[in-house]
Amino acid sequence: MKIVIAGAGSVGTHLAKLLSHERQDIILMDDNEERLNTLSSNFDLMTVAASPTSIKGLKEAGADKADLFVAVTPDESRNMTACMLASNLGAAKTVARIDNYEYLLPKHAEFFRNLGVNSLIYPEMLAAKEIAASIRMSWVRQWWEFCNGALILIGTKMREKAEILNIPLHQLGDPALPYHIVAIKRGGETLIPRGDDAIQLHDIVYFTTTRKYIPYIRKIAGKEDYVDVQSVMIMGGSRIAIRTAQCVPDYMQVKIVDNDLARCNRLAELLDDRIMIINGDGRDMDLLIEEGLQNTDAFVALTGNSETNILACLAAKRMKVRKTVAEVENIDYIGMAESLDIGTVINKKMIAASHIYQMMLDADVSNVKCLTVANADVAEFIVKAGSKITQHPVKDLGLPKGVTIGGLVRNGEGIVVMGNTRIQAGDHVVVFCLNMMIKKIEKYFN
Repeated sequence: MKIVIAGAGSVGTHLAKLLSHERQDIILMDDNEERLNTLSSNFDLMTVAASPTSIKGLKEAGADKADLFVAVTPDESRNMTACMLASNLGAAKTVARIDNYEYLLPKHAEFFRNLGVNSLIYPEMLAAKEIAASIRMSWVRQWWEFCNGALILIGTKMREKAEILNIPLHQLGDPALPYHIVAIKRGGETLIPRGDDAIQLHDIVYFTTTRKYIPYIRKIAGKEDYVDVQSVMIMGGSRIAIRTAQCVPDYMQVKIVDNDLARCNRLAELLDDRIMIINGDGRDMDLLIEEGLQNTDAFVALTGNSETNILACLAAKRMKVRKTVAEVENIDYIGMAESLDIGTVINKKMIAASHIYQMMLDADVSNVKCLTVANADVAEFIVKAGSKITQHPVKDLGLPKGVTIGGLVRNGEGIVVMGNTRIQAGDHVVVFCLNMMIKKIEKYFN
């Protein structure tokens, strides 16, 4: 597959690195030659120093023969223009990074397709939705819903009160168990567990289950004494902060702290009256205490500095805030952030890359999620009639190592998949796999 990526910024370079491991034909273009030099020598990809809005440059990069053209420069208008040009030159599919929520409205989709822009991606909005989902319950690290909530993926950390510690998984229950443990994050390693594996203290365990069994998962994880989140304090008035404040449920009280007065005034104009804007330095613990940090259920650090966000969450944890979320854009810091036990870690370029990755799959994939700290992905496939996945029970499919089927949705009902489950055409199947293995399993769904 030939993929041209326009923009060697954080999202573009991360995507290029990921896809270079897939042995795809990757061309990364940017008009800043310095950015490209370090990449071309370290990864299996070609670089072209040219403007993505230059027809000559696009032809030089091979956009006219591209299966997928991705424009992810920081400038929205350049991305839109680049996609329109690439499409008219002959690119099969185009994706543009945007920062205007209005463009995402379904009524505009056909308009943009007619212009030559097949898909739009708004990384800040994707990150905000994940933050809003993760702070719904203080005991949950990650929460994702599939098929309008018919099936749910929950990631939670095991503490001393967990009932399922040190018991081999095959001893935890009968085949009618209402959940499936799809992965365990232990230290720096992610395991796809087998029957003789056991959950240990401080593991992050990923469950798939249906909505009615969430209280049961909460009980066996020993998290019944964790409060549900009613109040949120956000440090930093970034675009992600704005979208997060708009995404959280109405019943939550939200405060945003930012030290830039002009930005605070802008936030006050953009956001509802129910959201309190505080002008002050979010690193000042006296200010945060004065604003009620100790009585806050969730603290979210969204400044532009990863180190500040990590330290702020550590400080909030010391103040007994149960739920903390840090935006960590420096990928090298993600492992450190997780080892410090600061709670949920958000990285918008990884989230954006997983959504773009979904577009290069041949199978019918409606959703791809990146588990930031687990180096793993979750994909939702729609099963076609006659595909390989329908021909045998799950245990006899010969799925690659590092892959497990977490559950499926059939006729709107979530079903936990076991070894004897037979998958049918039309099922929505949730597959959990270690990083960048989705391409290897799509053949089961074609």
